[in-house]
Amino acid sequence: MRVVFDTNIYVSALVFPGGQGERAILRILDGKDELFISRVILDELLRVLSHKFSRDREELARVAVWISEIAGFVEPGERLSVVKDQADNGILECGVEAKAHAVITGDKELLALGEFREIKMMSLREYLRGN
Repeated sequence: MRVVFDTNIYVSALVFPGGQGERAILRILDGKDELFISRVILDELLRVLSHKFSRDREELARVAVWISEIAGFVEPGERLSVVKDQADNGILECGVEAKAHAVITGDKELLALGEFREIKMMSLREYLRGN
């Protein structure tokens, strides 16, 4: 399955090891699913890790390299304005460009969409159940 992780999934995996976020990453590393990311998502992740979790430049560089090794990068060609938060629209843009089957997110507004252009919005729990 082709998937896009919202920033909160990466934060969960990187800041709270051993939890559900890490289990989601392990699905990617085990080859069960194919992960895609865009520059917008990566930039937001690095900003959150820097500002909210005080990660230094060296650690942020390691995160960027690590993600480039496990995820395919896409450059969305379409700007969307589906939900209020532009960062969340960036998640959808990545999903559309990657031809993803699912967006994995904890964001209530994205989850409320249910589906967007045949891309299922899934909670982390739902994703880990294998749906």
